[in-house]
Amino acid sequence: MSVNVGIVGTGIYLPDNYMTAKEISEATNGVWSEEAVISKLGVKKKIIPGQNDGTQEMGVKAALDCLKNTGVKPEEIDVVLCIGEEWKEYPLTTSALYIIGQIGAVNAWGIDVQNRCCTTIGAMKIARDMLVADDKIHTVMVVGGYRNGDFVDYTDKNMSMMYNLGAGGGAILLKKNYGRNLLLGSHIIADGSLARAAGVELGGINNPITKDNYEEAFKSLRLMDPVGMKNRLNEVSMPNWYKCIDVAFEEAGLSKSQLDYLAILHIKRSGHMEMLNTLNLREDQSVYLEDYGHIGQIDQILSLHLALQQGKVKDSSVVAMIAAGIGYVWAANVIKWGV
Repeated sequence: MSVNVGIVGTGIYLPDNYMTAKEISEATNGVWSEEAVISKLGVKKKIIPGQNDGTQEMGVKAALDCLKNTGVKPEEIDVVLCIGEEWKEYPLTTSALYIIGQIGAVNAWGIDVQNRCCTTIGAMKIARDMLVADDKIHTVMVVGGYRNGDFVDYTDKNMSMMYNLGAGGGAILLKKNYGRNLLLGSHIIADGSLARAAGVELGGINNPITKDNYEEAFKSLRLMDPVGMKNRLNEVSMPNWYKCIDVAFEEAGLSKSQLDYLAILHIKRSGHMEMLNTLNLREDQSVYLEDYGHIGQIDQILSLHLALQQGKVKDSSVVAMIAAGIGYVWAANVIKWGV
């Protein structure tokens, strides 16, 4: 008998604090004007963490919101796949296990997975494959928090592509043979030649934090090969993205012409519009996250969450989640909402 995997629901946690386009402009020392931050980078304001908004804690709050929204009991969860970032309260602690403990998922085991901004789509594929392959697994929660914006140096002109980084948590719950909101296809492409083109330069084994560099270290998210990264991305990025979409639709057995809603991560405004135009979508068939910023891999969950609230996704809607992450990796999936 064939097995289907459906999405039961989502949960979101968003801190109350914001950084406005004007404040981003001021942080760049005026190199980027407020108008350019809004019109080009596509950020009117972005969410930033408060005092108690650690990566793991935001994951816990999103998980609890997901349980509340779906009516699923924590004891029903078999596996927690944590998509939370490596920048968290305590290094070398396992975020999935912390979330399990905090929400009372006493029957679950968990593991952290990480693929930068593609982690949600990758984890959803892993969850689907596990649910199909393992008779003992019936319910999987994909959940985590994100606040990599802490590392951004707004005076680094090369980093303008990451001035939009925000903070928040998201959760999405998947069930075996749920019979609705089916995850039908996924595809991921990686380019390992860009594995170290971007990252936090100070604080690891190669360049440890010292008494002389500690202030710099906490603002050292950088493009370590800006020219090489730009040239390579210009060559492969959009073709890889469209291939992921094409293959995901092929696996789903659907045509791209059936696409009703695009859950896309926050990117610059022109890129967002180009993607919609290429896929023959109207602006109202997506949510542009200009009032949230780019919350890494939480963006796809947030976009779907908002689309459901706004009535942009309803029974029979075909949804595609797409993402790209430094490393470099591209991903897409296809979901048929409703029955």
